[in-house]
Amino acid sequence: MRTRLLPLLIVLMAAVLLALGVPLAVSMAAAEQQRVVVDRIDDTARFAALAQFVTEVPGGSRRTSTDERWQALRSELDNYYGVYGIRAGVFYRNGSAMANAPGDWFVPRTGELREAFDEALLSRRSHDPRQAWPWQHSRLVVASPVIRDGDVVAVVVTDSPTGPLRWRILHDWLFIGAGEVAAMLLAVGAALRLTGWVLRPVRVLDATTHDIATGRLKSRVAAAGGPPELRRLARSFNEMADHVEEVLEQQRAFVADASHQLRNPLSALLLRIELLALELPEDNEEIASVRTEGKRLAQVLDDLLDLALAEHAEADLSLTDIGALAEERLAAWTPAADVKGVRLTGDCPATTGWADPITLSSALDAVIDNAVKFTPEGGAVEVAVSFEGETSRVVVTDTGPGLTDDELARVGDRFWRSGRHQNVKGSGLGLSITRALLEAGGGSIAYGHHEPRGLRVTVSVPRFRA
Repeated sequence: MRTRLLPLLIVLMAAVLLALGVPLAVSMAAAEQQRVVVDRIDDTARFAALAQFVTEVPGGSRRTSTDERWQALRSELDNYYGVYGIRAGVFYRNGSAMANAPGDWFVPRTGELREAFDEALLSRRSHDPRQAWPWQHSRLVVASPVIRDGDVVAVVVTDSPTGPLRWRILHDWLFIGAGEVAAMLLAVGAALRLTGWVLRPVRVLDATTHDIATGRLKSRVAAAGGPPELRRLARSFNEMADHVEEVLEQQRAFVADASHQLRNPLSALLLRIELLALELPEDNEEIASVRTEGKRLAQVLDDLLDLALAEHAEADLSLTDIGALAEERLAAWTPAADVKGVRLTGDCPATTGWADPITLSSALDAVIDNAVKFTPEGGAVEVAVSFEGETSRVVVTDTGPGLTDDELARVGDRFWRSGRHQNVKGSGLGLSITRALLEAGGGSIAYGHHEPRGLRVTVSVPRFRA
């Protein structure tokens, strides 16, 4: 969840920083250019003041060196161009030069400079030049009119390179970018802390939910930290878990008490049946049938009691030699398999795992018992012990009729038995008890098809302690 929430927060914060940084960068670039334009306006105003008193030479003849005002204007323009590299000139209305630097510079017939010149002829300063950006090689043109006796007699034009201006804009942008990066790093750090603060209770709640789902009903959420809504959720979850545990405990107690209370009258009933059988012929079929059903009912009650205890029992885990335990159970069931004519074999190398030895023995007994019970005469049952990664496995396969896909989905449910095997002795609780006992210790049991026919049962336990 954090991997989904954190990028969303980062994208939102980046969008906010961009929304603030881009206008700031544009305004700083405009302010930097405006400062340069104001300087050029001041320069053109100074040159216009000097040119105002320079008289026009009649007939377009050349000026002489004795014209002091023209010489002063020419000297100012040359110095200005030499120091700053900015072209500057004063041009008459017809475009001829009064004074210019460099000397070969003139007003073209078209372009931005001509537009500024024509604008100044209308007795107003030219419009502000277009914004110069760091990636553009442009120039700043500023023109001001020279007015004498209310008439525009000439125009002062400056043509500035934008290299220094573009560099200063880029420098300002780099400064803004560094500030944005620093702010983004701070925002990411704050987002990490925020998401950690918000999601820590969620992770604890998720872990506790998993614990309860796997049978550790005593797990609870510490209702501390995080937003108030999550703290209330933690308290509500704990109340729900307490209620669920109480209901399950009542159910277990009811099943255990009912099983225990029914055993006494059932035992008395079986005893009376035995006494009644003494008064009847030995081959009486009704008595035999009643005796069989009574014993079956007693077995169901015993299994119900075992299941109620198994679902709430604490596993006593220890490092167990799974191979040795499987080989022991294999030897114990070999006589029963021989009587039925089923070949029982095994491959049980030394393999360790964390399990309750008694629980694992009971699970293997239930699985091997079923395999031998449902395998026809002449068939085979094989027990194989192995490990992979963090799991040790005992795989029991048989060559019996197996189960369909629908039956595999239901095997292990309480009281469930395949419709094809209703005549086989059993209560339908053995595999349910086995699953409950294994899950209490972190193990599992799985069922699958065994090719070409039969059932494959896999009992798994962890190799390392959790």
